[in-house]
Amino acid sequence: MATTQFNNRLITPELTEALSSYPLYSQDANKKDALCIAVFYLGNIRWYIMEGQQEGNDFTLYGIVTGLQETEYGYQSATEMASITYDASEYGLGTLRIEQDKDFKPCTLAEIEDAELQAFLSRLYDKY
Repeated sequence: MATTQFNNRLITPELTEALSSYPLYSQDANKKDALCIAVFYLGNIRWYIMEGQQEGNDFTLYGIVTGLQETEYGYQSATEMASITYDASEYGLGTLRIEQDKDFKPCTLAEIEDAELQAFLSRLYDKY
């Protein structure tokens, strides 16, 4: 897949390369076996990214977000994610922004050690 240079601090050349094998809708039937390519975070909020592709002047990512009121699958705009900031100065932390977990190694969703994520996946896919 040919891609043009995309200017967004969250979409690194390495992430672009990794996602080139996982465009949108490529892992729809994989459930817990879907490969998580990258993780972004802001405080306790986590975005587990499984698919993505450039669309016009933006990059659309697909994954699961945890740490908000509801854990859910969803699409995220990389441009919007890169623009989000949180003023945590009153806690001595300055301004926070969404960052990529650079130590994360791609693995299946089932292998990720996050209790909230695993509870969400169990509710969706485990038979009782």
